Amino acid sequence: MTLSDYRMLKTLGYGLIALSTLAWIAVFIVPFLDLSVGQIAAFITALIIFAEVTFYLAILLLGKPLWQKIKQTLSNKLNRSVD
Repeated sequence: MTLSDYRMLKTLGYGLIALSTLAWIAVFIVPFLDLSVGQIAAFITALIIFAEVTFYLAILLLGKPLWQKIKQTLSNKLNRSVD
């Protein structure tokens, strides 16, 4: 794998994390749209699935160091809230 391939995969991974974040934000916006309850439920379900899939694909592309950093950050935040 060349350096440009690695950079492209890294950029794609961070783009997928951004898409995942936008999908999670949209989950909280959809209930305020003028839609039926069934449509809202369908959109939210689709957004949650999309957000999770894109997040896990990003983790696969970016590798173990990013996953370790995410776990460390969450662990620190949870430990601070317990104290």
